[in-house]
Amino acid sequence: MQKPISRQAHGIADYGYALLVSALPELVGFKEEEKATILCRALGSGALAYSLFTKAEWGIIRTIPFKAHLLMDFSANLFALGSPWILGFSKNKKARNAVMAAALSGLLVSLLTENDEMDEWKVPSK
Repeated sequence: MQKPISRQAHGIADYGYALLVSALPELVGFKEEEKATILCRALGSGALAYSLFTKAEWGIIRTIPFKAHLLMDFSANLFALGSPWILGFSKNKKARNAVMAAALSGLLVSLLTENDEMDEWKVPSK
């Protein structure tokens, strides 16, 4: 069964996710919640870093297989989903709900993305 999100669309979503989740503390208003803020910065910078290193059209230094990238997406967002209770900020509704919304969207995107690896770039023959 084909999944609705292509590898190319996943890349666009990942770069947007990296920017958005990093800015959540300011956008939603929970910057005072230190653990949640650090988590958001870590999720965003992590997603940016491994996206840049993914073997995909949107990767810059293509070393990480796309399937490994999807596993990192899934794992990071699964942790983020439980993080309000693991890290102790579950009583802060803004932080809890924003992190859980980001985590759920990240999980959904990773589960709905086609996991085909990119063909290696073909060098034009002379």
